[in-house]
Order: sequence, then structure tokens, then C-alpha cells
Amino acid sequence: MEDQAQELRELMSGHKTKIIAVTSGKGGVGKTNIAVNMAIGYAQQGKKVILIDGDLGLANINVLLNAVPQYNLMQVINKQKTMQEIITETEYGFKFIAGANGFSKIANLSVDELDDFAEQFSQLSDADIIIVDTGAGIANNVLQFVAAADEVCVVTTPEPTAITDAYGMIKIITTEYVDREMSIKLLVNRVHSDAEGKRVSERIVSIVSQFLNYKVEYVGFIYEDPVVQASVSRQKPFMSINPNSKPAQCVKNIIAKLDKKEVGNADGVSSFLKKFLRRN
Repeated sequence: MEDQAQELRELMSGHKTKIIAVTSGKGGVGKTNIAVNMAIGYAQQGKKVILIDGDLGLANINVLLNAVPQYNLMQVINKQKTMQEIITETEYGFKFIAGANGFSKIANLSVDELDDFAEQFSQLSDADIIIVDTGAGIANNVLQFVAAADEVCVVTTPEPTAITDAYGMIKIITTEYVDREMSIKLLVNRVHSDAEGKRVSERIVSIVSQFLNYKVEYVGFIYEDPVVQASVSRQKPFMSINPNSKPAQCVKNIIAKLDKKEVGNADGVSSFLKKFLRRN
């Protein structure tokens, strides 16, 4: 009933939330840093943005934001807090929800418990953009977020191992979830030139097309730049402290490409929940 009520509210309001999963085939490629700065980029456009830390093993968005959330998603699952109570405001114009190492418990919840969680999650439907920073790799909880999102941004670097793992992630997504149209985007981090980003992307796009018969869209690159490491050390995102830097401009360009798909065409929170909870 809650799903139907949420769908009706979305239909009447004409508003639907776009949900973007930022993921990678391996750790250490800068995925979380990109997710945080994308959230700032969207917020700077005046959009209502919620960033969810879906990295259940190494949740570290709070470290990049120099924030100490009091509560996380586990309190919602255990019915100790509501979704609204665990949302953390940030100084950067977006809201943040901390993940939890025990979040994988959701797979073992009863139908009634899942309905309760879905009702809580539906409270996020007033957001324009929800960005989920998933864990790295192909763990089930990672793929659960990925499969439910409207768009998936796979992050890689020019390193051969990162390229191989990015391809592996795309292969899993396209072979396991062929029953729905997946919108997979490729983002190359830590490049030294436009040409390097293009070269890496063309390699992956070509191999995916040849062996998986799937078209991945390259949405851009982010420069290897001292400002990025400096921002991490200061625990201040570079989109905030260096908005005119090369990496910041790259993030803006990536968001512009992602926005070619209008938010109004996104599936919305109710659809995300159905897919996340694996319901028809």
C-alpha cells in the first residue's frame, strides 16, 4: 500500500527523484571523493541532494566531510530512529545519510520489516538527486544498490588493474541484470590529460561492446591534481575550497552530461525500493 501511495504522490506532484549509484570494480580509485564532490556540484545548481554512504565495510564519507553522524541506517532498520532523524545536514548544501556495517542484515528481514524500512526510505522522495556511494567490488550488497539505481557511474583509473576490474563490474551488471535497461556511465579518475581519459575510456567501451554487446557511455574524466589530495588532507571537498580548479571543472562537466537524462524521466524512490527489495 505504501508503494502505491508513494507512486500516486509522485504522479500527482510530477516530481521524481533521480538515483545515481557511484561504484567501482576495486577500491582506491577515488570513488567516494567523486561521489561527495558530485553531491556538492548538484547542490550548487540549487537541487535537493541526499548522499547515502552505501559502502558497508569501509564507510568513510564522514571522514571526507569531517563529520561525526550520530545515527546511521542501522537505527532505521532496528526501528530505533526514523529516516528523517538520521539525516545529517552538511555545510555544503546537501544532506548525508551514514551507512552501517550491519546493513547487510536487510537481506534477512521479514516482509513486514522490509515494508517498514521501505516506508521510511520513501521519506526521501522530496529529493531531486540521491547519490549512493556503494562499496567497491561485486559483493551482493553493492550489486543491490547498483541494480536499483536509475544511473550507474563506474569509476576507474588508468591503472591496468583498475581497468580490468571496471570491466569485470560492468560484465556482472550487464549479465546479471539483463531484464532491465541499465544506464551505465564510465568515469576515468586521476588522468594527466584529456587524451589519456579518452584512451582509457575507448578501450573499455570497445571491449564491452565487443564481448558484452552493450553500449557504455563515457561521461568524462577527473584530472590528477594536487588540489585533490590537499582537500582530502584538510577534510574539505575540492568543489568547495577550490571551485575553479581543474578537478572541480571536470565534476561540473560530468554532471552536465549526466543531466542529459532529465530528472523527470527517472524512476523515482518507489521504483528504486521495488528493485532494491527485488519485488515486481
